[in-house]
Amino acid sequence: MAQFDWQKTYQDIHKDFPGFKRQPVIGLTGNFREGDCTLAETYYNSVLKAGGTPVILPPTQDKDALVSVLNTLDGILFTGGADLNPLFLDEEPVRELHGINPKRDLAELLLVRLAFDRQIPILGICRGIQVLAAALGGSLYQDIYSQATPAGEKFLKHSQELDRGYASHWVQLEPDSLISQVMQTTQLAVNSFHHQAVKEAGPHLRVCATSSDGIIEAVESTEQKAILGVQWHPECFEAVGDDCMMPLFQWLTREAALFHEVKEIHQEVITLDSHCDTPMFFDQKIQFHQRDPRILVDLHKMTEGRLDATCMVAYLEQQERTPEGLEAATAKANRILTEIEEMVARNCTAVELARTPQDIALLKAQGKKAIVMGIENGYAIGKDISNLEHFRKRGVAYMTLCHNGDNDICDSHRGKEEHGGVSAFGEKVIQEMNRLGMMVDLSHAHERSFYDALEISRLPIVCTHSSARALCDHTRNLTDDQLKALAHKGGVAQVTLYPYFLDKDGKANIRTAIEHLNHMVNIMGIDHVGIGTDFDGDGGIPGCANASELTQFTRQLLLERYSKEAIQKIWGGNFLRIMQIYQHQQEL
Repeated sequence: MAQFDWQKTYQDIHKDFPGFKRQPVIGLTGNFREGDCTLAETYYNSVLKAGGTPVILPPTQDKDALVSVLNTLDGILFTGGADLNPLFLDEEPVRELHGINPKRDLAELLLVRLAFDRQIPILGICRGIQVLAAALGGSLYQDIYSQATPAGEKFLKHSQELDRGYASHWVQLEPDSLISQVMQTTQLAVNSFHHQAVKEAGPHLRVCATSSDGIIEAVESTEQKAILGVQWHPECFEAVGDDCMMPLFQWLTREAALFHEVKEIHQEVITLDSHCDTPMFFDQKIQFHQRDPRILVDLHKMTEGRLDATCMVAYLEQQERTPEGLEAATAKANRILTEIEEMVARNCTAVELARTPQDIALLKAQGKKAIVMGIENGYAIGKDISNLEHFRKRGVAYMTLCHNGDNDICDSHRGKEEHGGVSAFGEKVIQEMNRLGMMVDLSHAHERSFYDALEISRLPIVCTHSSARALCDHTRNLTDDQLKALAHKGGVAQVTLYPYFLDKDGKANIRTAIEHLNHMVNIMGIDHVGIGTDFDGDGGIPGCANASELTQFTRQLLLERYSKEAIQKIWGGNFLRIMQIYQHQQEL
């Protein structure tokens, strides 16, 4: 009778209260046939054994349901099943196509894209690897035997009659790949039950394992993301008590636990990007409330990337400094600021302008995104210093003193050293900015202008989008001496994601940006660094290409062993501290 004593089990669960250890929640796509949603027990047993909590995801095309369930998941496992409908890949069916499952295809293609946008860790198995490739820009063989050409004389048998829990052929893993690190080998014996396969991995995935006949056996992210797909069935080995494939499921649960930690951090801290140029595109009838492919920052991408606040600037290219040119520059700055205000007004249920750190905190508590206005290039004020007060009253939080060319305020890193640093007029501008509580931004400034401004300003200075010159020798970046001087005066430098400021050949990725950040922390200390993406101003790198991918930066910071307190400082705390100092000055 004891084996049916469910009350004892109930009491056992609660006897150690509150010693509850949360497990990452892994969604598993269910199969749908003859009116039933099913899942082989080896899938969920493998997830359970790896330390995850499996939940079945029934096939649905309900967009609200898809988004709602994604918000509860820490990871997704795309399971095996029927062939994909070739119509979704703009192909006609070949004669050798097997049965398809119309209930699953569209739902899972949507699920991949939505999960990809939200940076949710993904493991695809058999059909799952094919869905990954199809959804992310790759292509498939409907039937390898009739459509592919084997690398050797003939194909291997890819649909074994041997029991599913035993391997039937070898695959070669790329030595530098994620999967070889996970499996701790470059050769693996696998099982095989398929006739479709990935033909081209697409731009977001790379091939990381093949069989001897050239069939793609595994893919992984090209962008340092937590994405793996395998053509074999690792879960089947669990049925015969073989744990050889458990590292794949353990990888998924580790990444899912890490993603959950990322989500918790973004829930608790204010995340702020100190520089984006998105208003440059507002004259193209941008739909900020939609996921607009023309821009890197919109409401959807900010939400997916869990970004609370962004500093949108009125960017002005340096032009002639004639009276007409200066008047046009001021008018353009005003027009762009108006466009920002109008965008916010159109989306007032989700977005608001913020003038102070308190505004940003309040908006986060209300579930809204904060837009902070800035001006990139002091060319906007011309020679009329009263324009500063005008722009400050409009809500401009900071002004970048110059851009790529000297102006009346100071010399640019790409100028002709006209003033030998900050001009006499520029000194008055900095002093007035201090008085008004408008932050001084020295990105784009010549090195002499940098040191002059640091000496003139009574308040700490920001470099809203500048990286480390020691790692990439570009005049837009800051030398170690500049970083030290900036930190000594209490300022902050925000690492930028412009590829050519991270790597001289532009071959930067998210790891390159982390290296710059680590260097700046080592030189300046944790209280003087942050992130200014320069999105929509040519910023964006593989692994952090738009606002939806900013949680990837947090993931990398956790992998680097930064504490939550340190991440809070990097993700806006340091910048907001400077913003608060200037706000206090304005209130005096």
